[in-house]
Amino acid sequence: MTTRPFLLSSSIQYMKGVGPRRAERFERLDVRTGRDLLYHLPHRYEDATTVDPIASLQPGDAATVIGRVVSKGVLRTRTRLRVFHAVLRDDTGLIECAWPGRPWLDRTIKKGDLLLVSGPVRFYHGRQLQPREHTVLDGSGEGIEGGRVFPVYPATEGLTHRQVRAIIDANLESLLSELEGRERLPAAWLAELHLPPLEEALLSLHRPSALAEVEPARRRLAFEELFFLQLLHARARWQLKTQSPGIALDAPPSLTDPFIASLPFELTDAQKRAWSEIQADMSTPAPMNRLLQGDVGSGKTVVAAAALLKAAEAGYQGALMAPTELLAEQHFRSLSELLAPVEVQPVLLTGSITGRQRAVVLDALSNGTRRIAVGTHALIQDAVRFESLGLAVIDEQHRFGVEQRRLLRQAGTAPDALVMTATPIPRSLALALYGDLDISVIDEMPPGRRPVVTGVRGPDSREAAFEFLREQMAEGRQGYVVYPLIEESEVLEARAATAMHEQLAERYAEFEVGLVHGRLSAAEKDDVMRRFLAGEVHLLVATTVIEVGIDVPNATVMLIEDAERFGLAQLHQLRGRVGRGAEQSYCVAFHSGKEPSERLSAFAGTTDGFALAEEDLRLRGPGDLFGREQHGIPMLRFADLERDRALLEDARGRARSIVEHDPELEQMDHRPLRRELVEHYGDREELYRVG
Repeated sequence: MTTRPFLLSSSIQYMKGVGPRRAERFERLDVRTGRDLLYHLPHRYEDATTVDPIASLQPGDAATVIGRVVSKGVLRTRTRLRVFHAVLRDDTGLIECAWPGRPWLDRTIKKGDLLLVSGPVRFYHGRQLQPREHTVLDGSGEGIEGGRVFPVYPATEGLTHRQVRAIIDANLESLLSELEGRERLPAAWLAELHLPPLEEALLSLHRPSALAEVEPARRRLAFEELFFLQLLHARARWQLKTQSPGIALDAPPSLTDPFIASLPFELTDAQKRAWSEIQADMSTPAPMNRLLQGDVGSGKTVVAAAALLKAAEAGYQGALMAPTELLAEQHFRSLSELLAPVEVQPVLLTGSITGRQRAVVLDALSNGTRRIAVGTHALIQDAVRFESLGLAVIDEQHRFGVEQRRLLRQAGTAPDALVMTATPIPRSLALALYGDLDISVIDEMPPGRRPVVTGVRGPDSREAAFEFLREQMAEGRQGYVVYPLIEESEVLEARAATAMHEQLAERYAEFEVGLVHGRLSAAEKDDVMRRFLAGEVHLLVATTVIEVGIDVPNATVMLIEDAERFGLAQLHQLRGRVGRGAEQSYCVAFHSGKEPSERLSAFAGTTDGFALAEEDLRLRGPGDLFGREQHGIPMLRFADLERDRALLEDARGRARSIVEHDPELEQMDHRPLRRELVEHYGDREELYRVG
């Protein structure tokens, strides 16, 4: 029996070389315990295994040298640029290094320091090296003659990467010794996946003898991270399907078949596939927990309407929750029209519905006379009682918190849940974020839908684009001009949008120009959007608050300023705000450079949201495609969803297999997994049960 680690669980301040003051600084790096310190990994490495002698350097070389600083200073050029200079010496000679525009290095690099620098060598009044990277090495430099790889750690004010490296170096053996006997992954898995044991992996990441050791060690931590994420998903999925008293909504299709037959169009193959998957789920007693994702305009609402009717024909109620009142009202109008042929009338409940009207709605839900409800978070308030909620549909689910989703699910006896998003998500990211949900994808657009004509233009084309916007408005159409978030500041964002609103209101004096940005109150934004929907506002100047918004069929032009500041997913969502009606629509994205970026070229090249989502993941990494991190969703520290897709698929398969055969992780070889979940993932597991 292994004892519980002492140092790993101890406060960082008790580690060698730390103390209370440095512990406060480590907290800024999210390092609070010995375990955090052990997993505080280098973000890059300086490779001194192939160091060039200074005497051998020639202009045009890309060099790495180690030398002692023998002199230094800041010089000012004729253009008043301040350049930090340092002369380095090794056993073979001297070379000058120059850092243009970085005079502050004079305060951090001292005479006598041992530096590792790498960069191009050029001829400028003699040989000069311009470092792309530099690292101040520790001590006298003994032991580097044979070459070493130097880890460079994330640091913070008052705690340099050299100090972090020295502290980790002083504590590494003690921390690693407490991992002995606590390997959580089976040895057979490590052999199959060609991954090192945990202790070896961490040692290689902190003290690699060669750069080639780093990637296998990273892959080991990446797989472990992905596996426990998938184990959480698999256990949440098992808990829901086996531990909750579900409802089998398997009545004869007295509403769904007539509804589908009444549609003035035929469902696409993708819609039929999604509907088949949802029907099968709803017909079983295990609660459904399914994600329905599809591009803007792909027809998710029709599939959701069929699911709501399936609950109603089985004698239960269905509820659709949207993040804003305008979206809820839009869904209410759409469902009222879609369901009219089968004589089912939904009821609407939002915060604006009060008094007698609200009392009537609440009575209709509590006594079951209305089978379908549409609303906002008002649906989960204490006063709302459903007679028998069988299905909860949550639209644009990433805009709701975990707690809101949980409350809606608790409004019935483990009702089925269908969560929808119009943001196409790459498969790898969907598995990482929503691995506990079954996933249905509508990846086909209805026939006859006109694609939005998309152009990417430089500064010289702005005037022509804005004149085209005027022509469209003169013909009775509406348009958007969208500005990006600037420097992550809502205040600056609001100022930029406000300034441009004033300019455009003056330019288009004959039209009504509205303004929406993140600093407006919800009521102010709602008022402008309602006027835009009603056609009273002809041009809407906005920031990305309209990224996921209401449908305005009369809007035909979308102009996006500083488009390189947006991700592909955002650009595609903005483009989806036009093209909702019968008229041809246009989207123009402006760039500020001579040529459009790779991202903007990809945007202009396709209207396939799923293809763009994959490209976004490739270009930007997983990041957060929704603009901000969701509460309860961990950002990956070691795994890269682009590089590690095979590891993710493998981790998912192993996690689901284990939970299928041993859900409580009681078998002897699964106990290390259970211990890891309890010690380090306990707070997450409750959140993941919500979905």
